[in-house]
Amino acid sequence: MNGASLPGPHDIARRVLPNGIVALARENPHAPSVVIAGSLNAGSIFDPPDRAGLAAFVAAALLRGTLRRDFAAIHELLESNGASLTIGGGLHSASFSGKSLAEDLPLLLDLLSDSLRSPSFDPAQVERLRGEIVTGLKIREQDTRYVAGRTFRALAYADGHPYGRPMGGTPESVAAIARDDLIAFHRQHYSPRGMIVVIVGAVAPEEALDAVERALGDWTAGAAPDPLPVPDAPPLDRTRTEFVAMPGKSQADLVLGVPGPSRLAPEWYAANLANHILGVFGMYGRIGAEVRERRGLAYYSYSRLDGGLGPGPWRVIAGVNPAHVEQTIAAIRAEIRRFLEAGPTSQELADSKANFIGRLPLQLEDNEGIAGAILSMERYGLGLDYLQRYASLIQAVSEADVLDAARRYLDPDRYALAIAGPALPGAGEGVG
Repeated sequence: MNGASLPGPHDIARRVLPNGIVALARENPHAPSVVIAGSLNAGSIFDPPDRAGLAAFVAAALLRGTLRRDFAAIHELLESNGASLTIGGGLHSASFSGKSLAEDLPLLLDLLSDSLRSPSFDPAQVERLRGEIVTGLKIREQDTRYVAGRTFRALAYADGHPYGRPMGGTPESVAAIARDDLIAFHRQHYSPRGMIVVIVGAVAPEEALDAVERALGDWTAGAAPDPLPVPDAPPLDRTRTEFVAMPGKSQADLVLGVPGPSRLAPEWYAANLANHILGVFGMYGRIGAEVRERRGLAYYSYSRLDGGLGPGPWRVIAGVNPAHVEQTIAAIRAEIRRFLEAGPTSQELADSKANFIGRLPLQLEDNEGIAGAILSMERYGLGLDYLQRYASLIQAVSEADVLDAARRYLDPDRYALAIAGPALPGAGEGVG
């Protein structure tokens, strides 16, 4: 896929409906199916502090029945037409995705509209769903990687920051959510204002946008509140550490990191390349090469940088033998320190740039990938020509840019560290 064939202003149609919905469409005549993807401002950032998991609960309940169709009718309609539709809760938004034959696009949009606008929150289905959510959370409470990740967020985003709350809630918070809470949250936050709908597939763009307008253009729900401004997450002033004992486990998981840049930050591309070199590329970058391959300290060890509307976490994740926890922490910190002292080599940066640019066509091989890319472009205000500019944006990042971005956020002496697993054979400086 060359630059001229990448999705862009020449083949993506965009329309803002009178009620505030932004609809985008791109035609792909080579497959008989059509994909929809989208979001609206109803994520867990709006959860009250004592109702963590409320937004996710609401999103999960939308396909459990509407005022027009019960649970069985919804899923019979999807199955009989070979279609799919999912709605889920996220941090800032509720998202949806679906797929059907192109001829069934009106049906899919009608079902989406019905579910978003008129859920019944049937009491029996609410209780059944509550049981499923609580059971799932209790199972995850036995997963050392999940517990370490949840604990890390609470450490890195302290003092009530919304990023520090568990997005899906806890068994206790979900159990406390009443049906009236679901109804009130839906009434307040589900609105066409700020909603994005993307359609990609075997349908002409203007025809697809007309279909969106027919299905959703008459939605006139009260204006949803403005998206909440995300509080800054300043650099940590000290190391914050917590060990969660999980008896009976044979492996310890650790997460070490800091609040990182938002997707909108000017240094995002440089930080993303730094993360790729440090703990992603090849056998999980420098950290994987040192901690896992050379020293044999970890079953896995890699870094991850989450881009979003706010200061997403930048952390190193490792699964280790409990006896190796302190050595692993020391090795990770040493590798971060080395990176901050000298930055990437010219070859490391060139290889990472080639990887970033080369994998773009692979991400756009199917309708789902294209729809996801267009949705991100709209959500982050990147412009319809973003994919055509992408290679030049990456190539413009210098070694100095990468080093500056890493130094701005990473600090081997001030970080949040969460460990979950069996009792450790002695906690030393790195753990305590």
